[in-house]
Amino acid sequence: MTQPQANIGVVGLAVMGSNLARNLASREGNTVAIFNRSYEKTATLIEQHPEAGFIATSTYEEFAASLQKPRTAIIMVQAGRGTDAVIDALTQVFEPGDIIVDGGNALFTDTIRREAAVRSTGINFVGAGISGGEEGALNGPSIMPGGSAEAWQTLGPILRSIAAVAEGEPCVTHVGTDGAGHFVKMIHNGIEYADMQLIAEGYDLLRRVGGLEPAEIAEIFAEWNTGELESYLIEITAEVLRQVDATTGKPLVDVILDQAGAKGTGAWTVQSALDLGVPVSGIAEAVFARSLSSKPAQRLAARGLPAGSEEWSVTDRAAFVEDVRRALYASKIIAYSQGFDAIVAGAEQYSWDIKKGEIAKIWRAGCIIRAQFLNRITEAYAEDPELVALVTAPYFADAVGGALPAWRRVVSGAALAGIPTPTFASSLSYYDGLRADRLPAALVQGQRDFFGAHTYKRVDQEGTFHTLWSGDRSEISATDAH
Repeated sequence: MTQPQANIGVVGLAVMGSNLARNLASREGNTVAIFNRSYEKTATLIEQHPEAGFIATSTYEEFAASLQKPRTAIIMVQAGRGTDAVIDALTQVFEPGDIIVDGGNALFTDTIRREAAVRSTGINFVGAGISGGEEGALNGPSIMPGGSAEAWQTLGPILRSIAAVAEGEPCVTHVGTDGAGHFVKMIHNGIEYADMQLIAEGYDLLRRVGGLEPAEIAEIFAEWNTGELESYLIEITAEVLRQVDATTGKPLVDVILDQAGAKGTGAWTVQSALDLGVPVSGIAEAVFARSLSSKPAQRLAARGLPAGSEEWSVTDRAAFVEDVRRALYASKIIAYSQGFDAIVAGAEQYSWDIKKGEIAKIWRAGCIIRAQFLNRITEAYAEDPELVALVTAPYFADAVGGALPAWRRVVSGAALAGIPTPTFASSLSYYDGLRADRLPAALVQGQRDFFGAHTYKRVDQEGTFHTLWSGDRSEISATDAH
């Protein structure tokens, strides 16, 4: 009897891998082969979900034999050595033209390295960012695959079958070659860090300054979710704030230890942006805020330091709530603008043909940062594909301009009251720096020339210059540009 053949396989059956396998199996036309290093997880998944019709395998050889050609396998294992080990094993049993997909949160430079190594065997390697967590993996994620055009021909229909759908369109697109998919997923996660921190700062202000209780703030966020701030993160924030701890009867948010964890993708975004020379200050401050929260000894030692703050009393609570909403929206726009700046710079650096509008479209559903205004980003790039900064697009420029008075009131008031708002404040500072006619960088460059002869350019002459700082400091030496 001929063994049934699968059109797709999944390696790694932890929660994300199991849910993705179930998603694949639930879609018409897919038959899924599964493999896990420990067969116990394979057996458990089959026992719990017999309706999926999985093809169970216990060795890599069986796994390869169960797949139609070109074989296609999605790896869902921990990033790092585990991923490399699975890739090595699959390359031993796969053939030229087959496809290996890494669906984990790999660093994009590792994906570039792996793609080059696997390509030398004739096998296609695809780094695919998959967003949406456990729920997305099961019900429809946003998917950001890289890899070759050849691999996309086979992989595209499979990924479209399982992706989230927004306005009738599957939330998946071929992002670009080699590490492009994991790069864009990394930026997605960096924006997610900023978005979450902005929401947290808004909550903190509403509570500490507005005097509102978590349940009241939950209703405010629920109301915000009906307007321009409509998004998954705003929606779940309302749910978190409504939750009451069963043990103490207190709001759950008051019982949760105020130390935020991180898995590294936010830090990768900031590190990559530094390498690319792109300011992502809002994202960086969000990463640093989590780091600060996780330093209990330092925070305890600093608790008695002087505050020198002024009391911030709110006389019109409704106006204050609206100010916070506008500041949150403006800062959110900056986070996305900075994220897309990094995507543009990465595409240029690594020769990726990334369609910015398409990226915004596939983030409209299935992912953590899904939000109403992503359609506006798609429209902005459709109108001007060479847009130099997202915040300069007419819609976003008008939105930020309208929010500026509120944004400045919130940031200045928080500073005077001694309330930390790192992402609100850094986003406003970035905006002001971006729009400034002249920055104090001229002085910095003068300092660099003084102590390191780094030269400078002039506003009134072409060329590169160096001042002879010792002796007659008015003497200027023009040098050739290097």
